[in-house]
Amino acid sequence: MITLKDIHVSFGDRTILGGIDATLAEGRITAVMGPNGCGKTTLLRCIGGLLVPTEGEVLVAGQPVSQYTARELAQRVAFVRQQAQTDFEFSAFETVLMGRNPYQRRLQNESQEDWKIVERCMRQTGTWELRFAKPAQMSGGELQRVMIARALAQETPVLLMDEPVSNLDIAHQLDIMRFLRTAGKTTVIVLHDLNLALHFCDDVMLLHEGRLLYHGPIADGLTPERISTVYGVATHRAEGQVIFDF
Repeated sequence: MITLKDIHVSFGDRTILGGIDATLAEGRITAVMGPNGCGKTTLLRCIGGLLVPTEGEVLVAGQPVSQYTARELAQRVAFVRQQAQTDFEFSAFETVLMGRNPYQRRLQNESQEDWKIVERCMRQTGTWELRFAKPAQMSGGELQRVMIARALAQETPVLLMDEPVSNLDIAHQLDIMRFLRTAGKTTVIVLHDLNLALHFCDDVMLLHEGRLLYHGPIADGLTPERISTVYGVATHRAEGQVIFDF
């Protein structure tokens, strides 16, 4: 579903990503992990067509991202940004309804089916009760769940998520991750919580200093040795969890 071919990204003399090669299998959840500044967001932006790599190529469904029109790409890839922001005073319902834009022709009104999809996605993310709320009336976590609902309303096979649960309380973190386990989408998600990733993700891409240290099954990837290399902290595994050695 997603193929990364020798992805390099540089800004001036600074190399952000250097030589990323990977194939992400269809229908699996891949965690992208590593310390701040290692290139996680940059990698997601390349996959989503928001950033053109300095070198290399990203393919989605066998076709280079650069060859899709904006509408075509929006029908295949949805992106949840790290910071939930909106500059307009749309209600939560109107915001989620924007996820249906890739399927509408110019000047075409939303259909009843669009409205049903929006309601379903808002209920799945626990935001239906917020449907009339404006951004100033919502907490950061509530707004983030609305943005997740908007991405789900796009009904794309690929979902890119940049720290989507960082601002959520524990209950909503678990709700979102449980839903992703059953959604059947090819999901690439930036996470910092090692145990959340270990429990809910299939694979992991460990980035270290802009390079891919490991890509494969997450249970094999999050070893104490690799965690020490990437994060510089000591851990051990016990009962399927990562335990920090304080």
